[in-house]
Amino acid sequence: MSFMETVGNRRIEQFHAPLYQSLSLRVPVAQIDPVLVQCFRASARCGCFMQAARSLNMKATQLRKHLAQLEAQLQCSLFSPSDNGVVLSRDGLKLHAQLVALAHERDMPVIEQPLVRLAVAEPILHDILGRDLVALLRRNASIRLDIITLDSELSLQAVSADVVVWLAGTDSALPGPSFAVCEPQCLARLDYVAHIAKRYSRVAARPDNLDDLADFLLVQWQHDRQVDGLRPWNDLVEQRLAGVVQMHSYPLMLEMIRCSACIGLLPGYMSRFDRGLTGLPGLFSHSMQRQVWMAVNAQSAGVGPVQRIVELIQNTFNQRKDWFEN
Repeated sequence: MSFMETVGNRRIEQFHAPLYQSLSLRVPVAQIDPVLVQCFRASARCGCFMQAARSLNMKATQLRKHLAQLEAQLQCSLFSPSDNGVVLSRDGLKLHAQLVALAHERDMPVIEQPLVRLAVAEPILHDILGRDLVALLRRNASIRLDIITLDSELSLQAVSADVVVWLAGTDSALPGPSFAVCEPQCLARLDYVAHIAKRYSRVAARPDNLDDLADFLLVQWQHDRQVDGLRPWNDLVEQRLAGVVQMHSYPLMLEMIRCSACIGLLPGYMSRFDRGLTGLPGLFSHSMQRQVWMAVNAQSAGVGPVQRIVELIQNTFNQRKDWFEN
């Protein structure tokens, strides 16, 4: 019988209360380490060791060690083997009932976590930071994180955040956030190259110059139209009388290139991110570059969770250093 069926219903708890109270633990409940109690209660509540560990911001192996320590202290087994998640044993049910009987345990307050606001340029969030942010959330289920996508200079100027990652020219970090920030840090320089899906282009038939592009459909992310550093590509697209698709969605633009034999302008790292895409260098006589910048709100730079987000971003870019090499 699962925990939710046996203990989750208050009537069942009251019905079995005399039985539980007639059984005595080797160590009084009040003397058990609060950390061990918290691990036990979370495991019983979640019905899953992995989810319980996430809710406590610890690794599952660490949670299991704490539970093993508690079982060794009480000299009993608190969980029974089951194919349906975590199931409390007879002693586990008894311990849980005694913990529920304690008012201060039943009404333990939830510790509020500071809200961290992270604003990121949409391509950087999608291509570079997305996977590591998902990994962060898998490890830390109690985090409070507000992720804001930046798709234009206007949204960058209007946003209010603790950490901002944006794209700017190669000369400076301007235009940057409108609020007071610590010294901006350059994370990477991106070279932009036209890309095409490998499956839609044989090597011998790939375009070698701008004239060859006349036979291909071009797709452009709408928010790149006003970027000065991408002028050669933007001028080419503006001159087109046909064969152009303007996209407001960055992920959909990538899908168009993957699946519709389109050619689009993407950062040079894209063939590392998606092995199905290949760059077409040498089409333009002038290089197209932008830089990735990060800044931290001056008012929240010292907050622990904000610093951890900054470290995650720095580590992500350091691990992908080879993506940004020419």
